[in-house]
Amino acid sequence: MMVWPKRNKRGFTLLEISARSKTVASGASLLTGFTLVETIVASAILCGAVLTVGAISTRALTGTRLNRRYEMAASLIDKQLRLIDYVGIDEFIELGQTEGVFEEFEPAYHWEVVTEYQDIDSLYLVTITVSWVENNRPYSLSVDTMLDGISVFIEVEVEAELE
Repeated sequence: MMVWPKRNKRGFTLLEISARSKTVASGASLLTGFTLVETIVASAILCGAVLTVGAISTRALTGTRLNRRYEMAASLIDKQLRLIDYVGIDEFIELGQTEGVFEEFEPAYHWEVVTEYQDIDSLYLVTITVSWVENNRPYSLSVDTMLDGISVFIEVEVEAELE
């Protein structure tokens, strides 16, 4: 059999009243603690803070994924540029393949090379663009560089005749 302590008109036991009450100058006693409204407001503020942290984390992860895609595109541009440099710009232009798809990566990256002959001997402006689509939104990264091809001028040695 359990014995319950006696409660006063406000629903507090005498021990709770003595532990929680404060005496003011007028002699009236005030009970301390949190009201229901204060608890609901504190819960709403805490929920708002948690939702804000969650939204910031989601945006950070989305930004990280997009940065990874740009890093992959830059790596593929470097790979294509090394291939062009290895083959030679003149040979690359003769081959005629100026675009393609890197299918081994997800999402598939499409590359395109545009060359423009400069008015200087065997100098080409090369623009490599890698593009991809993520969440029905297109992205692209372009790089410009200058490559030197085979000279079209033939160097001729002229021997001076000694008299």
